[in-house]
Amino acid sequence: MTTATERLRLVAVLRVSTKGQIDGYGLPAQRKDVKKWAKLNGVRLPESLILEDKAISGADDERPELMRALLMLAAGEVDGLLFPNMDRLAREMTVQEATLSVIWAHGGRAFTADGGEVEQDDQDDPMRTFVRQVMGAAAQLERGLIAKRLRTGRKLKGEKGGYAYGAPQYGFRANEDNELEEVDTEQAGRARARELRAQLDRGGKPMSYRAICDKLTEEGHKTKRGGKWQPTTVARLLDDEYRERHREHSARVRTQSKETKRQARAQRVLGKVT
Repeated sequence: MTTATERLRLVAVLRVSTKGQIDGYGLPAQRKDVKKWAKLNGVRLPESLILEDKAISGADDERPELMRALLMLAAGEVDGLLFPNMDRLAREMTVQEATLSVIWAHGGRAFTADGGEVEQDDQDDPMRTFVRQVMGAAAQLERGLIAKRLRTGRKLKGEKGGYAYGAPQYGFRANEDNELEEVDTEQAGRARARELRAQLDRGGKPMSYRAICDKLTEEGHKTKRGGKWQPTTVARLLDDEYRERHREHSARVRTQSKETKRQARAQRVLGKVT
C-alpha cells in the first residue's frame, strides 16, 4: 500500500548509458515521466532536484548523481529518491538492492514513476521482498537473453564468413558496408609467417613463434597496430586450436571479472554513504 506523498522532498535520478537509449527511453522521456508522477502525487519537483547520470552504464561503478542523491538523503536534505523505473536505478539486481537498503537505512523512501513506492522490507511480510526480487531477477534475465541473442547472431554471421563485431583479425579490415576485405600488406605478413613456420630445423622441428617474431620484424612486416610482434600474436595467427583456447580463456576471465565487479559495486554503494 502506497502512503501519502504530499509535502515529501524527493530528488529524482535519471540515467542513460548509450546513445541508442536517447532514441528509446532517453532523458527527455524519463524527465517527463518523473515530473508527471510528481504532479499526480502532489510532490514538488524543481529542476534542481532532477539529477542526470549521462552516458553511464547501469552496471558502472561510477554513478556520481546517484551518489549525490544518496548523500543528500543522508544529510536530511530530502526525504527520498524517485526513479523513472527500477532499470534506471541500476540494471543489476544486486546494485538495486544495495541502493534500496541505503535509502531505507537512512529512513528514506524510494519511488518509481511507473510503479509508485518501493515499499521497505518487512519481516512480517516476506512475500513483499520476494516479489520485488523476483521481478528484478526476471528483468535482469530478460536483458541477459536479449544480449545472448545478439551475441549468437554475431557468432553465426562470423561463422558464415561475415564480419560480426570487434577488431577484424590480422589480414582483414571492415569496409563501409561492414564486410571484411583483405589488407594486402597484412596478407603478405600472414603468408610469410606460414612460410617461416613450415621451415624445419635439423631436428625436424618447426621454427619457434619467437623466432618468427624476430624474422617478421627484421623483414619489416607490421602488426595490425604497428607494435612489436609477440609469440602469442603469432600463435593466434597460425594455430586455430590455440586461437580458440585463447578465446575461451579470455571469455572465462571476462566472466569472472564481471562477477567480481558486480559484487564490488553493490558494496561500494553501501560503503559510500553508510
